[in-house]
Amino acid sequence: MPIRVLVVDDSGFFRRRLTEILNADPQIEVVDVAVDGKEAIEKAKTCKPDVITMDIEMPVMNGIDSTRQIMQEVPTPVLMFSSLTYEGAQATLDALEAGATDFLPKRFGDISSNQEEAQAILCSRVKLLGRQKAGFQRKQPAKPVSGIRQPVATGAVTTPVKRVSKRFSPVNYDLIAIGTSTGGPVALQELLTQLPANFTLPILIVQHMPAKFTEAFANRLNQLCKIEVREAKDKDVIAPGVALLAPGGMQMVIDVSAGKKIVRIREETDPMQNYKPCVDVMFDSLASTVGNRVLGIILTGMGSDGKVGCTKLISKGATIWAQDENTSTIYGMPAAVAGIAEQILPLQEIGKKLALNS
Repeated sequence: MPIRVLVVDDSGFFRRRLTEILNADPQIEVVDVAVDGKEAIEKAKTCKPDVITMDIEMPVMNGIDSTRQIMQEVPTPVLMFSSLTYEGAQATLDALEAGATDFLPKRFGDISSNQEEAQAILCSRVKLLGRQKAGFQRKQPAKPVSGIRQPVATGAVTTPVKRVSKRFSPVNYDLIAIGTSTGGPVALQELLTQLPANFTLPILIVQHMPAKFTEAFANRLNQLCKIEVREAKDKDVIAPGVALLAPGGMQMVIDVSAGKKIVRIREETDPMQNYKPCVDVMFDSLASTVGNRVLGIILTGMGSDGKVGCTKLISKGATIWAQDENTSTIYGMPAAVAGIAEQILPLQEIGKKLALNS
């Protein structure tokens, strides 16, 4: 059965173009369109789509207010379309706070310079979100899972793997490294706002985001959090109680100079690397420079970015935590490391544990 989509945009040209692209995929069907946020709410109730694509700026009611009301009345995965500007980033972050699940640039050329690839990315994103519809709702906190790893597949048999869960203490670590993607902006906001002003560990963050968005996101977090949060710059010294967010479109790695840990920001030279910034790239550098004194945390996100880096960190004796499925928007990245994570925790519990023992 195809993924049923409601397309919402005040531009007739964009509605037609988006409908053509989505309907060209046999696994997707555009069941209706809406020209503004108010009509989107009405049609979300009547046609009950699996996914809604939503513009931000529209007459009568904008996409942010419409998304907020849809989440209250008929919760449905919403894919926002936005411009890749600082102002567009701020509006997109507002939409994510209102309940939107994910976002893409409205100019398909900003998704990829290859038109066919851009269309494939759009369709794959819609299909992924559509598969979330069955259980889509505001998820409730689940009981923390610790002391035993998730079952590890071995052929046709799954075998539980014993582990020892250590109590978090800042003295055991030099820094915290966080990797996340879809659902990450809201998850990071919830986690970081729990930390006290006297939190002693540096925090490094990779959130899959384009350029411009990370600056706006870091500024927003800095206004909301008690700790300092900012977009990382090349040669920043890692400091206690400061969270550095990897800039969009770049890679962030860690180096040691004159006994100090510093951030290096670099262009991505590997054409096969899809993520900029990439969790694996940062975690790999931490395995080489910091080793066992890293607490790595993988939060909600699609794909498996972070799995290779977490494996390398664990080989050095580092600790990995993962967000649980119940509180993840997309249980892709956390699921990829669930078998090797020391603890699998609800989002609310992660911030609480860090703050309690800081």
